[in-house]
Amino acid sequence: MSRYVVGITGASGVIYGIRTLEAFQAMPDTEVHLVLSPNAARTIELETSRRVEDVAALADVVHDARDLAAPVSSGSFRSSGMIVAPCSVKTASAIAYSMNDTLLVRAADVTLKERRPLVLVVRETPLHLGHLRTLVRLSEMGAVILPPCPGFYTRPRTVDDIVNHTVGKALDAVGLSNDMFERWSGALPPVR
Repeated sequence: MSRYVVGITGASGVIYGIRTLEAFQAMPDTEVHLVLSPNAARTIELETSRRVEDVAALADVVHDARDLAAPVSSGSFRSSGMIVAPCSVKTASAIAYSMNDTLLVRAADVTLKERRPLVLVVRETPLHLGHLRTLVRLSEMGAVILPPCPGFYTRPRTVDDIVNHTVGKALDAVGLSNDMFERWSGALPPVR
């Protein structure tokens, strides 16, 4: 059984985190631990028709974001990696500077210190120099910075196609095979 941690922050784009949880549900032999920031709950209400309880039910274990004694706060808790989707710049900054005042940030910090894959789906645009320096710092520390930039080479038809592309790339980055999006197999015929 492989364990993964998923963090969802209050950044716009909570569908990325929700779809990540749905993708994990379809994978046998995986256990998912979820940490929702307090702002994530509000963004779920604002951006989707889902209830926070329904999103939480997609995970095997849900941890209180204030519980710094939760299992995922320790390096001795074995996991195969962590995806934070979406990742606010506030959370990215807290991770970059080890400001371990919330469980989500602490779990990401532990993921980095244990040299496990940490994927941050940073949802902010445009980025100013402070944001960019923070992201460079995170990359230098070993995090994968994966902004939700869709691949239009697959000619997406729906918003779901675009979301699935990013989620599939995040799953790739933690080493999980998936078929969330169409893989590049050469040039398609021109659109007419």
